[in-house]
Amino acid sequence: MFLFKKNAAQVDDSMALPGRAEPIRTAKTHFVLGTPLKGPYPDGMEKAVFGMGCFWGVERKFWELGEGIFTTAAGYAAGVTPNPTYDEVCTGMTNHNEVVLVVFDPSKVSYERLLQVFWESHNPTQGNRQGNDTGTQYRSGIYTYSDAQLQAALASREAYQKAIRARGYSAITTEIEAAGPFYFAEDYHQQYLAKNPGGYCGLKGTGVACAAGTGDASQ
Repeated sequence: MFLFKKNAAQVDDSMALPGRAEPIRTAKTHFVLGTPLKGPYPDGMEKAVFGMGCFWGVERKFWELGEGIFTTAAGYAAGVTPNPTYDEVCTGMTNHNEVVLVVFDPSKVSYERLLQVFWESHNPTQGNRQGNDTGTQYRSGIYTYSDAQLQAALASREAYQKAIRARGYSAITTEIEAAGPFYFAEDYHQQYLAKNPGGYCGLKGTGVACAAGTGDASQ
């Protein structure tokens, strides 16, 4: 279910790079948590996928939540090219977004809590950009795995839009759509800022709070 039209800066699907049939190589286990990146995941776990700009800083935001987070992974989603490489995604010719997969235990951390981290950790009004990072792969996006996630994402977007409008920000450009294939990024991207503590992180929120667990947002 697509709730936004394709961004005008994205290429026509027929022009996208061909990709490959086999997945690119990546890490087997989470560098910080020691859990399997690709699974199997324990019974009862749920998945969520978010795009908020460069995935290095985004992934750290979610693994640092602690209890309830089983694993996280950097990857590519919402595009056309199968099994893309980082270099291919950066050309803008795959239509993918840099995203983070979050595998979580909903009995310990709610999806609404993840949405709070999402909204508060980046500026969702910038279109194909996040800070100094420009390109369609840096667009804001929420990719859902159930109708419950979809409805929660929509409610949170509506509430957060009211809150940031009150602070002078423009319209939210976040795309919200059903999750398609998630492609794991290369090994060196996984948990990058844990391996490189002084590495680049361009995340910067608006300073406007989003209330967790309610779908409401406030200044």
